[in-house]
Amino acid sequence: MEPVRPAMELMATDRPLISVCIPAYNRARFLPELLDSILTQDFRDHEILIAEDNSPERAQLRSIVESYRVRHPGVRLRFLENPVNLGYDGNVRNLIAEALGRFCFFMGNDDVMYPGALAAVSRTLAEFPAAGFVLKGYSWFEGALENVAGTVRYSATRMLLEPGEKAVSFCFRRCGVISGLIVDRDLAHGFATAEFDGTLYYQMYAVGRVLAVRPAVVVPDILVACRAEIPPDFGNSEREKSDFVPGRYTPHARLTMLRGLLRIARAIESGTSLPVYDAIVRDISAHFFPYMRDQVDLPMTQYWRYYRENLRLGFGRTPYFHAYFVLGRLLGARRFDRLTQKIRNALGRTVVLG
Repeated sequence: MEPVRPAMELMATDRPLISVCIPAYNRARFLPELLDSILTQDFRDHEILIAEDNSPERAQLRSIVESYRVRHPGVRLRFLENPVNLGYDGNVRNLIAEALGRFCFFMGNDDVMYPGALAAVSRTLAEFPAAGFVLKGYSWFEGALENVAGTVRYSATRMLLEPGEKAVSFCFRRCGVISGLIVDRDLAHGFATAEFDGTLYYQMYAVGRVLAVRPAVVVPDILVACRAEIPPDFGNSEREKSDFVPGRYTPHARLTMLRGLLRIARAIESGTSLPVYDAIVRDISAHFFPYMRDQVDLPMTQYWRYYRENLRLGFGRTPYFHAYFVLGRLLGARRFDRLTQKIRNALGRTVVLG
């Protein structure tokens, strides 16, 4: 692993505004498109930091990065090779620790950054210099980038959320998508902990702690495009093997992730003394479909069991939770997605329920 000076020791002139942080495990075939989308940005005050997590495709990933270094000699592009597999959460924390930028802008290793994204973030941070987190919009696509299947916006206009209970409870669930997650590097690093390794949601803890002390800016900009229908690679690290199976989300895996969300929410509440737990659980309950979307085709007895387990976890707090389970089963994932996208398009943003 390359040695990195702590960010606070960097001179202002050699510290970039943004570190584009990419947790990499396999998926080498998607890396060129991701790097191209970053390198064609009309903004240069950034570095690209890739942390390869000891995957079978390490040599391919390294070769791709080396070829880009040759073709783009002036670009700050670093490739870290984890000596052991840290797992998703450990690698996110590792990237925050190694980043040189004032802000980390995370990208999933199979996703794409839209043109103008970094410049848009720079303008937002200049307008709101106290911000600790920027909540963006995103789209997802199938196959080619032009095949956009849907978009998500959390506000039709820019919105400032002062630090505290509202900022934490509003942003918590909405920072579950790692691509386009933009957070103050130094603050996030200051809250580092391995307590939530294996939840696959470490970033939600980091953001929650940051938003207890610094405001969030919610922007309508669609900054990133996420690749849909790519099987997950979770389950390779020692902390993940007992709960996750590479290639799919089993009911046990989903329940593990949801229990992790609840642990993180309680930890944020106890660590900040902000009464956010109930608001977070209610918000998840009112927007539960993403947590059951990949379970709608289970045999009926397993689907019913998954529903009951989530009731036991406390998510049955809103009528929307129950409606999602019924509609998801009746419509199927794709038809339900089309229905919710029509509602988003009509509103210009994602509907806020509960």
